Amino acid sequence: MNAKHTVIIGIGNAYAGDDAAGLLAARRLQPLVGKAAIIQEAGGEGISLMAQWPKTARVILIDAVRSGSAAGTVHRFTAHDQPLPVQVFGSSSTHAIGVAEAVELARAMGRLPAELIVYGIEGERFDAGTTISPSVTQAIDRVVTSIAREVL
Repeated sequence: MNAKHTVIIGIGNAYAGDDAAGLLAARRLQPLVGKAAIIQEAGGEGISLMAQWPKTARVILIDAVRSGSAAGTVHRFTAHDQPLPVQVFGSSSTHAIGVAEAVELARAMGRLPAELIVYGIEGERFDAGTTISPSVTQAIDRVVTSIAREVL
């Protein structure tokens, strides 16, 4: 797919520790990918996510998750052809309607992008005012490198 049709959306809350992982990854990607992709940020409300992705684009979502895996674990899924695993993107989201619910709603409405890749970075600190944990910072580095390779 033509790189100019790639949309990268970093999801999270900048003031809630590891929940900022998606936002921080997106911000770090901007200078690396330049005009090869459109970088966006989202607070994580699932309904608004659908409005941010064009149906024809390749969309890459980055979000913090709480699945019980070790902090800093990186999960990568292609969601345009299969549901996201609920054990990773389940109801423990800090968002009212999480990424998994948004993807399935978009699927039901015929609004999925042509290609949908979702990165989940396993976090451990989600309380307001906490700082991002070192293992999540390292995971962000790995995700940024991986996405830059995919896009460029």
